[in-house]
Amino acid sequence: MNPISVNTRIETLDYLRGFALIGILLVNILPLLNVAPAEAGTANWYMSRLLDLMVESRFYVIFTFLFGVGFYLFLSRAIEKGNNGYILFIRRLIFLLVIGFVHQKFHPGEALFLYAIAGFILLPFYKLNAKINLIIALATIIPAAFLGGKLLLILPLFLLGLAAGQYKVFQRLTESKSAIRKLHLIAFVVAAIGFYIQLRLIPEQIFMVIEEGSSSSEIIAMQIYQGTAEFVGLLIALFYVTTLVRAVQHSFMRTLLKPLSAYGQMALTNYLGQTVIVLLAGKFFNLNGMLGPIQTTLLCIGIYFIQMLFSMIWLSFFRMGPMEWIWRIATYWTIPTIRNIHFCKQTDKHF
Repeated sequence: MNPISVNTRIETLDYLRGFALIGILLVNILPLLNVAPAEAGTANWYMSRLLDLMVESRFYVIFTFLFGVGFYLFLSRAIEKGNNGYILFIRRLIFLLVIGFVHQKFHPGEALFLYAIAGFILLPFYKLNAKINLIIALATIIPAAFLGGKLLLILPLFLLGLAAGQYKVFQRLTESKSAIRKLHLIAFVVAAIGFYIQLRLIPEQIFMVIEEGSSSSEIIAMQIYQGTAEFVGLLIALFYVTTLVRAVQHSFMRTLLKPLSAYGQMALTNYLGQTVIVLLAGKFFNLNGMLGPIQTTLLCIGIYFIQMLFSMIWLSFFRMGPMEWIWRIATYWTIPTIRNIHFCKQTDKHF
């Protein structure tokens, strides 16, 4: 078996990051624009249920898992180059902590601040055996889903991503097509079962809040539903990931989904950009509290188009996104070249 260079960019991860950003915006836009619960039986009510079943707690799982994969890739590449990977990653986390702290002032509940905190906890696990990290991740992920939802899921998903990195799962996709096909089938079956269970448990009002005076049966029912939804989210996220991984193994699909890859390659820029665009649209067009889930979904489609087009144009001139470039400066304390080498060669021909 030929050795796998850790310096090779794994494009499949870009597709997955871009895909995760699509779902994250569909969920995040609702609180950002103060979308109120829809009246039962209306079109917006059905859209809310669709988002809860297909999007909520699905794409966040993928985004968090990918952070763990990225943690391993960054650290292993830094160490291979003779750098102190731990110091570099700590700087990287400090920058993320600052960005997340600022971002949460505009978007309460955002992920970056918590990712940075959990990232410090993740550091010692790098030296552990991949099998140990995988066992810890699998042993804690189910209780975390039922007991703490998104917050407690961060570290187990980080560990799962770290283990995937240690096993070099994404570097060996080509030689693992048979295994991926089997995993995809299993993921489909368990996700379908989980989807059906969640559908049976889903309350009439998805945005239902446990208020003072609620009966014990209502509280228990809501807690069971929330825990089930988080767990089912893990199963459906696995199905989404394996579906996309299999899709981009075909050259036609890679070409067709190229905007998604560019979108994911600039994940930090686009994640923060989503908040900026939504808040500006809400302010200048007076959208706060005025839209329902159908309208916000249509608005998301417009934002995808704008950001994917911007990402593709930007990456034709530059090597990385603007926020990724600043993040790199904060990590290495040097100013890296940002201009795209291929673009430079083309322009040099004219001089």
